[in-house]
Amino acid sequence: MIDNEQADRQEKSVLRRISAKTSQDCSADSAALKTGANRCHVGLSPGLFMFFLTILAGVGSVAAQEPSASRIEQAEKEPQNWLTFYGNYAGWSYSALNQISSKNVKQLLPAWTFPAGYPPSTTSLRAGLEAAPLVLDGVLYLVGPQNNVYAIDAAAGRLVWQYVYDWSKKEPTPGNKGARGLAMGDGRIYMGTQDDHMVALDAKSGDELWNVKTDDVYKCLCSITSPPLFVKGKVITGVAGGDGPFRAYIQAFDSATGKLLWHFDTVPAPGDAGSETWPGGDTWKVGGGATWLTGSYDPDLHLVYWGTGNAFPDLIGEGRAGSNLYTASLLALDADTGKLKWYFQETPHDVYDFDSQPEPVLLDIDQGGHKRKVVLHSSKNGYAYMLDRETGKFLRGFAYVDTVTWTKGLDEEGKPIGAMIPGESKDFLFCPGGRGGRNFNHSAYSPRTGWWYTTAFEICSRMVHGTDLFEGDMLNPNSPPHIAAFDPLTGKKQWSFPTKYWNQSSLLSTAGDLIFAGDLEGDVFALDARTGQKLWSFSTGGRIASPPVSFSVKGRQYVAVSSGGGSSREGFVPNFWPETKNHLPQPAATLFVFALPEKNQ
Repeated sequence: MIDNEQADRQEKSVLRRISAKTSQDCSADSAALKTGANRCHVGLSPGLFMFFLTILAGVGSVAAQEPSASRIEQAEKEPQNWLTFYGNYAGWSYSALNQISSKNVKQLLPAWTFPAGYPPSTTSLRAGLEAAPLVLDGVLYLVGPQNNVYAIDAAAGRLVWQYVYDWSKKEPTPGNKGARGLAMGDGRIYMGTQDDHMVALDAKSGDELWNVKTDDVYKCLCSITSPPLFVKGKVITGVAGGDGPFRAYIQAFDSATGKLLWHFDTVPAPGDAGSETWPGGDTWKVGGGATWLTGSYDPDLHLVYWGTGNAFPDLIGEGRAGSNLYTASLLALDADTGKLKWYFQETPHDVYDFDSQPEPVLLDIDQGGHKRKVVLHSSKNGYAYMLDRETGKFLRGFAYVDTVTWTKGLDEEGKPIGAMIPGESKDFLFCPGGRGGRNFNHSAYSPRTGWWYTTAFEICSRMVHGTDLFEGDMLNPNSPPHIAAFDPLTGKKQWSFPTKYWNQSSLLSTAGDLIFAGDLEGDVFALDARTGQKLWSFSTGGRIASPPVSFSVKGRQYVAVSSGGGSSREGFVPNFWPETKNHLPQPAATLFVFALPEKNQ
């Protein structure tokens, strides 16, 4: 047994040796450069690295263990960890930790911060930090804006290892999309890159295990920006793009080798089911349908649920008659084969840029004494749809924004009624506008309240017939941007919290009856999950456009949020609020981690 003083002396000794070796050992070796990576493990040899982890385990940090799919399936049994992008396979963004509560959240203070670097000037990588970290057994994993990956002592904020993705010999990447997170499973960390590679790293050392090129970024103008989904030996990923001439897809790779296992095109080829919705010509070849955001997974049904983006050309539909499957849809795919089980198209023949990319939220509801598996899925079109997740049958829908004008409502099958279509309608103002009811910022669900929490932008757009551009966007004069709580079973709004500008951060719900979020002025804040009252805020000094997460180490709960912005929508804020010009913080890249003072735990 190592006593505290001895452990402290040993830890300081190790850290002194690390500091002495870091500058000479963090340069890229020739083997690393050949694979497009620089493995920089803070100057540790394998033996010293394991000794360091052993010492840290004795003084408050724990070496990473191998997470399996079964652990992620039962994520609720280990709330101290955050094992997948949404915290669980169901897409809840919910933490069962309750040490931080509505009663004591005002005492929350920064515990540590970590700088995640800045994109080098030789590339067009987007500045900012949009990523959500993962946490496993006392180690936090974070991807920076330049696709570097960091393993960090989750209690102390000390770097354990880092993986540096080499951009030095690459041209600027088209698209400028960003990096939003990681996946983990079977002892590996998985990352999609902005130049279309899938990479697997050893979770304990940061060594690159495989690196597979998935597409040609300069031909497809696409990239991988959201984290993949790890499911039973498979790494499943979508792809960003679709606002250009691109045919999107979902792919699954063997988690051990990187071998491609299946590929599903979101726009069917001639002869495939759904191809009749692209009549005439070759528009299907560049039909869009990007799979921007991470999907959800039902272990019982072994189905993966994934949303798709708009059809291309984005705002002009004359050349692509038909409903244009499977764009603007929710898909259910067999996780083993990628075969389509069912689909539900939310905006047929989309001419509004109404992607259906948001996260599918999986719920089990009580219906007449029997449990029914449902999926709650929202679209940029302003509606949330409740579907049977075994069959895709439409059950009900409700508007999560205050004003919807592009359609008169939804019919019994969930299809829009009397939608305004260019060529059939005169120039018109439609709400929500092309920026959507919300965008990349995902929602949260709390099993304690039974409520679903979401952001609403409340922005409208004016469509001018014969152009592929909006003449102008405007704020909804009847409603400010806000965060709202809904009963997903009835669609009834429970409360609304107005935000100064539209909210770009995702939401986190916790068992402490709190909703965490952040704003573009740099404040991370907490709302009462039952009333919407603002209880706490802290200025990070950087825009927040990221998902907060929560975890614990040795009984102490933490809330982590990336500060620095990076979302595409930030640049449009001064168009609506001129006073924000030269007022909003500049892009940055810092992870902030908060906790209660130790004496108050």
